[in-house]
Amino acid sequence: MDENYDVIVLGTGLTECILSGVFSVEGKKVLHIDRQDHYGGESASLSLSQIYQKFRQGETPRQSLGRDRDWNVDLIPKFLMANGELTNILLHTNVTRYLEFKQIAGSYVFRDGRIAKVPANEVEAIRSPLMGLFEKRRMKRFFEFIGNYKEGDPSTYQGLNLDRNTMAEVYAKFGLEPGTRDFIGHAMALYLDDSYINKPAREAIERILLYVGSMARFGKSPYLYPLYGLGELPQGFARLSAIYGGTYMLDKSIDEIVYEDGVAVGVRSGDEVARAKIIIGDPTYFPGKVRKTGSVIRAICVLMHPIPNTDNSDSVQIIIPQNQVGRKHDIYVAMVSSAHNVSLKGHYLAMVSTIVETSNPINEITPGLHLLGPILEKFIGVTDLYEPIEDGTKDHVYISKSYDATSHFETTTDDVRDIYERIEGKPLVLQKRPENDDENFTAYE
Repeated sequence: MDENYDVIVLGTGLTECILSGVFSVEGKKVLHIDRQDHYGGESASLSLSQIYQKFRQGETPRQSLGRDRDWNVDLIPKFLMANGELTNILLHTNVTRYLEFKQIAGSYVFRDGRIAKVPANEVEAIRSPLMGLFEKRRMKRFFEFIGNYKEGDPSTYQGLNLDRNTMAEVYAKFGLEPGTRDFIGHAMALYLDDSYINKPAREAIERILLYVGSMARFGKSPYLYPLYGLGELPQGFARLSAIYGGTYMLDKSIDEIVYEDGVAVGVRSGDEVARAKIIIGDPTYFPGKVRKTGSVIRAICVLMHPIPNTDNSDSVQIIIPQNQVGRKHDIYVAMVSSAHNVSLKGHYLAMVSTIVETSNPINEITPGLHLLGPILEKFIGVTDLYEPIEDGTKDHVYISKSYDATSHFETTTDDVRDIYERIEGKPLVLQKRPENDDENFTAYE
């Protein structure tokens, strides 16, 4: 470890591993350290014994749950958008060669006390039980607007200026009801709350287009999931870094960040010091340099059946919009199963999560837990969310944000791009691959 490097990365969460891979490919000498004995940090996938050790120290798993190696349990509930930025980064860096993906079978929304499939085009809107006949016609017109919209072609704007008109005005133009606005904003644009409604509509429309485009890519839902769990993602980027000369050290304590004149110049572990001009890491390595932005409660639930009313799907996402349950933030339910090589055959892993709003967070996820049916095992944790206080340009310490409550990785890739630009002073430009390069990228049904 007693060497000079261009970049030292602390923690092997997905954000850190993507940056490590990108900088290694660009020819930088990278040292990547994690105090834990496994990859992934907060975005890890753990074995059954590791889950018990984390949530129920001293307890041993029940024998009926099978072998330790049958389980890869995610600590955060997220899926990839099929047309999203993380998918683009995976394709650009060719990390897809280390991973296999499976489509998530269904995307659902909770409304008026029941769950229903989220419509993603005019045909599905007409069939949807979420709306009455007249609302279906209005929704069909809205989808036609989305489908025909072309940037730079005012004839497709229907008189709207997306940089000036708010999303509330867009909804009003099409006469959409509050319940319909709910599932468009929360189950398609995937906003956590309603603050987007009175802002210019461009971002919301782009989010809806991402959802619709992702849905069209493979068909069942807009979401993909890596076989063997989300922990495969950081490991894939770690592999990439190693191929390009990156050095990895797991189970290595960090005793001190070394500063000279207020600028970080390296890290110390025991008597060893590694030096670098740039230090990147997750918030747990820099407790004095981050501020708390909130908390997330997550309940990992082991089931022996699919979630009721989801057409016996082996995987789903269900979004409970905040207005449906009198909250400020949505509740998310994500489920995967043995079909994804993450659990014992015949078992399902569901995670219910939301932003904490009260002093009794368990009560806050009750509406999500009620949708699951009988629960065999339940592991509940509350995680604080952090973000850096400063941008790192003064002290050369660049800190990632905690993984938020969103159900996808778009905010994670935003953070990757933001950190890269702060370090390099220029945007991260991923060269476009030839069109036929992603023909081999498939997601199994």
